[in-house]
Amino acid sequence: MKAKSLLKSGCLLLLALFLMVGCSNTGSSGDGNGKTVELTMQAWGNPAELKVYQKAIDGFMKENPNIKVKLVPVASDQYDQKLMTSLQGSKGPDVFYAHEPTMPQLIEADVVQPLDDFFASEESYVELSEFPEGLFGPARQGGKTYGVAPDANPMVIYYNKTVFKEAGLKTPQEYYDEGNWNWDTFLEVTSKIKESGKEGLVMENWWAHWYSWIWSNGGRIFDEDGNLVLQENDKAKEAFHFLHDLVANGNAVYAGSLPQGQGVDAMFMSNQVGMIAGGRWFTPQFDQNASLDYDYIYFPSNTEKKQETVGIPVAYVSVNKKSEHVEEAMKFASYYVSKAGQEVRTGVGGNALPSLPLADENAIGEDNKKHMEYFFEARDNGFTHGSNLARDAQFAGLTTEITETIDLMFLGKQDADTTIDKVTETINKYINK
Repeated sequence: MKAKSLLKSGCLLLLALFLMVGCSNTGSSGDGNGKTVELTMQAWGNPAELKVYQKAIDGFMKENPNIKVKLVPVASDQYDQKLMTSLQGSKGPDVFYAHEPTMPQLIEADVVQPLDDFFASEESYVELSEFPEGLFGPARQGGKTYGVAPDANPMVIYYNKTVFKEAGLKTPQEYYDEGNWNWDTFLEVTSKIKESGKEGLVMENWWAHWYSWIWSNGGRIFDEDGNLVLQENDKAKEAFHFLHDLVANGNAVYAGSLPQGQGVDAMFMSNQVGMIAGGRWFTPQFDQNASLDYDYIYFPSNTEKKQETVGIPVAYVSVNKKSEHVEEAMKFASYYVSKAGQEVRTGVGGNALPSLPLADENAIGEDNKKHMEYFFEARDNGFTHGSNLARDAQFAGLTTEITETIDLMFLGKQDADTTIDKVTETINKYINK
């Protein structure tokens, strides 16, 4: 009897130990009770972009089977309004994409979760210090970080080799190698392309364009502390005159004056224009055109430096402060912006550059013959909208008014000095509210 009792006690002890181990393992992902946690991620994008987003989501769920993430697409023209309304209510997404100008509004409304502590923990897939400082911009305020760029699109110049060859010109790369890729040579080549019957440059009017040109002259609308300095900054004023004259003298054609249906990308692919400016979003489409011969070059510099600061369009991935599963949401966000999450979205043929340098190699590939290094150098040299150097994005509506004022200049309805005065007046109106 004694032996049977001991055997029974031993079996019960083993069973108890087995159950304890089993319970400790089931809580490694999810809510800690072995139950599946369901998250939503809201984003904008065309069908091809949404498929790319889904690749990173699938990678996370494979590693974390107890956390399910559902992608919720929202049309870009309704995005910001729907996002703000849902976050201020009770049905906001757990994780979401946010535009640069939207971040200050989200932070002020206290609906976004600070990420610093979690990204510094062992649970995070990446540390914030691994990202270039210039990419945080408006997502970092008061010593706290509320969003991380999942990728980046630093501005470069695309040039059409066929157009340059037909005009009998050296390529921008040859000028750059000589140390002569500057405003003077830019004016020279755009004039000669115009003489050959083509357009030298298509000038677009939004923040990353005009800031990149102003910065290429060492000019500043805002200084490093976010102070408005345009009226006292001669280099910035000179850049406004340069941009005005590019269009007025025919070195560039303004995109806002093109006939309906005649887009920047179409003109470039049909060899009608020598140069356009943009991020990597043009690349997949251009690479599908086998007859298009093009390359990248850095913005021409009008200072002693070969490379000046450029604009970097980004979005941010943020977490809903009121999420029922905020820890799991932050874990997913950290994966999405990590090396693993970026490699599946920004590889060869991608439409954006990694925001994380650790993922760069996968974006370059082995067979790329173009000068993609300018994208990476621009990313590491540049700043996003809403950073102190481009502070207008921190004020709702300000960027739109600046763009409308510059539009009048490019359309020939006002001169550069009037534009400078109006831009300054508009910024002061918002800053002093």
